[in-house]
Amino acid sequence: MSTNRFWRLNARPEGNDYPAALSLEEETVAPPPDGQVLVKADYLSMDPGVRVWMTAREDGYSPPVPLGSPMQGQFIGKVVESAHADFSVGETVRGFGHWATHSTVDPALSGLTKLDPEIDDVRQHFGALGLNGWTALCGLTDVMDVKPGETVLISAAAGATGGVACQIARNLGCRVIGIAGSDAKCSFLTDELGIDAAINYKTQDVGAELEKLGGNIDAYFENVGGDLLDAALPNMAMYGKIGICGLIGGYTSESGMPGPARFDQILMKRLIVKGIFLPDYMAQGKDYYPALKRWYQEGKMQLDFDETKGIENVLDAFTRLMTGKNTGKVIVDIRD
Repeated sequence: MSTNRFWRLNARPEGNDYPAALSLEEETVAPPPDGQVLVKADYLSMDPGVRVWMTAREDGYSPPVPLGSPMQGQFIGKVVESAHADFSVGETVRGFGHWATHSTVDPALSGLTKLDPEIDDVRQHFGALGLNGWTALCGLTDVMDVKPGETVLISAAAGATGGVACQIARNLGCRVIGIAGSDAKCSFLTDELGIDAAINYKTQDVGAELEKLGGNIDAYFENVGGDLLDAALPNMAMYGKIGICGLIGGYTSESGMPGPARFDQILMKRLIVKGIFLPDYMAQGKDYYPALKRWYQEGKMQLDFDETKGIENVLDAFTRLMTGKNTGKVIVDIRD
């Protein structure tokens, strides 16, 4: 019998002290019950939103992970046993399971998806072609309805969703400004991703820099919240749009962040503020894959990876993500 190695959530983490809250465990892999599929993971995705699932908060869009349970997250891997008619042994799939070498999942509940074999790098199904890419395209087009020539501001612009959002906005003919946490990341955004300007929020006054760049931001793709949202609000254009994809600045809190001090600008500039939640649009039958695949194959979109090897190093990778040390998509390679 195979052995499953998995990370178990034992306590609600304090700050970024994940070793005190999670432990690496082992169990024997059981055959999948009827209607389910057993997947052996090759890669695990590290995503900021799962930090909220580690808390006890009941007001999120997903319930907290129960203590004593395997930690949840996305995987890419191969079907090794199947008790579901639509999935066969050997197929490469992506879905929501656990931070584990093996996940037994219900295809419908886990969003289990067979992956396109035409893609040259399977990891991109976590990146430019994965849910980060889908979320970026959904937020820019369906939530904020950006138009060519508009100025688009993106926070956490060197991260997974932010990096793809920068390139999509550029591809749509927008003027793009990114916010990131180091000079190296800012250079990556302008030199490699080809956006118009980048601001280092750790060394520069974001509000003042936005004012120097002319303000009048038509659309703000928000991933962070807090001070960055306050810096953006006075620099928004009249009737501007803010799409809130993430608020990573408050994910380690059990109660979230206080509201923005410049909240009054929503009234003064008649702004539209909406949450970006991809499943709402997927439920309407939206399919963002064809456009993303076309851009990727045309060389108009890329996503670099911050890759760690070994399931024993998952917490190191997650800490890199949550402390902003990464550029691009954080993944863990757990192949044998």
